[in-house]
Amino acid sequence: MNINVVTLVGRVGGDPDMRYFESGSVKCRLTLAVRRRSRNSDEPDWFTLELWDKTAEVAGNYVRKGSLIGVKGYLKFDYWNDRNTGVPRSMPIIKVDQLELLGSRKDAEAAMMDSSPDHF
Repeated sequence: MNINVVTLVGRVGGDPDMRYFESGSVKCRLTLAVRRRSRNSDEPDWFTLELWDKTAEVAGNYVRKGSLIGVKGYLKFDYWNDRNTGVPRSMPIIKVDQLELLGSRKDAEAAMMDSSPDHF
């Protein structure tokens, strides 16, 4: 039996990075800070999240820097060769299947106002 399930709750580190493809697919990348409780430090662990299609659209419309969200998905790795050195590289990514918006409606409205181009 193989199990690869990741569940995280934390705050978003920046506004969503949205990509739209000619095929109609939508991809969203986010960073998520999750506090690790330990005696020595209260520093967050940072995770890169990848969301697709309807889940990505929800994130693009409602998630902003500082939003509290919960996600469920699985761990995967992206592999590539460095353009300058040719050295193989990899990066862990959480591919999100489920997204929960955990902040209050007031928090979401404040985030939308802060990201609005007309906001002073």
